[in-house]
Amino acid sequence: MRAYKVYAIKNGTVIDHIPQGRAFKVIDVLDLEEEKGIVTCGMNFESKRLGKKDVVKIENKELEPKEVNAITIVAPTATLNIIRNFKVAKKIKVKVPKVIEEIVECNNPNCITRNEKVPTKFYPISGHPLEIKCHYCERTISYEEITLL
Repeated sequence: MRAYKVYAIKNGTVIDHIPQGRAFKVIDVLDLEEEKGIVTCGMNFESKRLGKKDVVKIENKELEPKEVNAITIVAPTATLNIIRNFKVAKKIKVKVPKVIEEIVECNNPNCITRNEKVPTKFYPISGHPLEIKCHYCERTISYEEITLL
């Protein structure tokens, strides 16, 4: 087995236990391409829980609740580690919120959110795999069909 060195960050957020192949979706949903600080992406690490996992480190940034909710949609097994002075100050297991607002697009072309400036709103029906229901048109959307705004 080969050992890999991933340097520690002094302050920021480590998003761990991202399902394999989903790191770029996390980077996309958090719009980290525009981040001024260092963003580190690691893929295909060994994981007892997932088999393989991805990891994203964001230096000098703690995530807002809306950002955490967005991660839940693309990486429901993720764990957030808030790092302060090189130590884990807080560990958060993401969970699907009771209401998902302004993160997901409704895939019903006739939904009011697609034709008027009405913010999207969904309710989770199941968590594994994630399935959500539109507040307005009541369309059910499976995990595979979810499109982020």
